[in-house]
Amino acid sequence: MMSLTGIRSLTAGRVIGDVIDVFAPTVRMTVTYCKEEVCNAQELYPPSLISQPRVRIHDGDLRTFFTLVMTDPDFPSPSDPYLKEHLHW
Repeated sequence: MMSLTGIRSLTAGRVIGDVIDVFAPTVRMTVTYCKEEVCNAQELYPPSLISQPRVRIHDGDLRTFFTLVMTDPDFPSPSDPYLKEHLHW
């Protein structure tokens, strides 16, 4: 499950409250780029994002469907995030 630190980083970055509502995670998910696991609020640079991410749902019911959306709540800049809902992939 998501740690308290993960929830705090999503709240501090205004992902929770602005982009999505408060939620209680029900399964654990990991996302990796080039074998490096991504954490909430981690800054990623274009050279490390050349290939698509690997997404893994742990202990999920194989009959359940999930939707994953990547958003950048401060894109293109924290002072003017007018593209925060840009579909990245």
